Amino acid sequence: MADIDSGKESGWKKYDEYFVEVDPDQDDKSKEIKLLSFKRPHMRAFHCAWWCFFIAFFIWFSAAPLLSEIKADLGLTKQEVWNSSIAGVASTIVMRFINGPMCDKYGPRIMMATILLIACVPTALTGVVNSATDLLIVRMFIGIGGSSFVMCQYWTSRMFTKEVVGTANALAGGWGNLGGGVTQLVVGSALFPLFKAIYSDDDDCDESIDDDLRCASEKSWRTVCIIPAVVTALSALSIIRNSDDAPKGNFHEMKVNGAMPAISAASSFRDGAYNLNTWILFIQYGCCFGVELTMNNAAALYFKEEFGQSTESAAAIASIFGWMNLFARGIGGYLSDKTSAKMGMKGRLITQSVLLLFEGIMVLVFATTTNLGVAIFVLVLFSTFVQAAEGSSYGIVPYVNPPVTGSIAGIVGAGGNSGAVAFGMCFRELDYKEAFAIMGFFILGSSLLSPLIRIPGQSTLLLPELKGSAPEVIQAPDVEAAEADA
Repeated sequence: MADIDSGKESGWKKYDEYFVEVDPDQDDKSKEIKLLSFKRPHMRAFHCAWWCFFIAFFIWFSAAPLLSEIKADLGLTKQEVWNSSIAGVASTIVMRFINGPMCDKYGPRIMMATILLIACVPTALTGVVNSATDLLIVRMFIGIGGSSFVMCQYWTSRMFTKEVVGTANALAGGWGNLGGGVTQLVVGSALFPLFKAIYSDDDDCDESIDDDLRCASEKSWRTVCIIPAVVTALSALSIIRNSDDAPKGNFHEMKVNGAMPAISAASSFRDGAYNLNTWILFIQYGCCFGVELTMNNAAALYFKEEFGQSTESAAAIASIFGWMNLFARGIGGYLSDKTSAKMGMKGRLITQSVLLLFEGIMVLVFATTTNLGVAIFVLVLFSTFVQAAEGSSYGIVPYVNPPVTGSIAGIVGAGGNSGAVAFGMCFRELDYKEAFAIMGFFILGSSLLSPLIRIPGQSTLLLPELKGSAPEVIQAPDVEAAEADA
């Protein structure tokens, strides 16, 4: 074990052959993305990453399409509902900071399963809430599941080379984010009315409720979230034995066999946090993913209150925002990779700024739209740019400091939740038009920050390039044996 503590590595690896073309100089990472393959280790990890993040996103916002019903049944105010939404995204901030360095130390597989098993419990308990405080606490603990994004992006960054990692990260993150749209449709427009139909003939209702339909609706939102909770638990248990942390195997196996150096979670976080580029991306990600989280909480309420839609119709319209993840985030990552092939990092930074610029413009246009049909059309464009900007953001992250990608991914990911908290407070205290305007102008401002990103050995937008180069992912920093246990 002495050579592991010193950072030296052996040639051990779990698999003798791979089913994709790999780059030995990049730790046997895949140079291609075969979407129809589920072979271990590369493509199995890819599909496990996006699916686990998908189901985490699904439960994270499973209550969102039901908030109008919960608000009415419990007699909550607008501020109390938004407090629960803010708590749901705020709790994820802390966990994303923690999960990043923990991924560097223990690997994404164990961390993903752990977080999903924790988050499925409060999801199943959604139906026990009886007050604003109950709702806030339950949604706060469900929000822990949102931190699975860190493992999702870390996992794909570990499996794919720098030339295609932007696309891989964007596809996995985008398909995972799709859960936010699917939960609006499945929970709000499918399961909720189905459960209402089941309960409509049940006379076991509170005596204070004389409306059978209202009685059925309350019993429905109190039980419907059990289904996604069970699916989440099964997903978590399945990935432990059926996937790998890295191309060469699981982190524990690699360390035991001398194929991976010991990494201190504390030093990993320190190296990521001391990098200015990390915090610029933190702000920019807050202005794209933070916007998506805010819309996941706000969209159904917005279309019901501003356009007079029913709960089911508002949820269906709101789901459109999330459904754009099917391709939009992938487009952002793809554009980042393609412009990088022609212009290096400068191309990625240009892509980042342009997408944020158009995102901000679309937010301001959406805020002033009063026609339902036009609002839906603008929502599609708005969502496309939001998610494309998310994809381009994580096309940059793996380059910042590869050995501590987990910590950097965690910090940048926490920026998304921080943005959601800030924007959520605006929506809690202001009317929709003012809140959207503030959000739009902040996004426009963030698009101007890309020229400040300077990565050693990479091209820049305006400022002089930094000499040297960022270390490769396989060259983890040396740590003392005592520190490696931290």
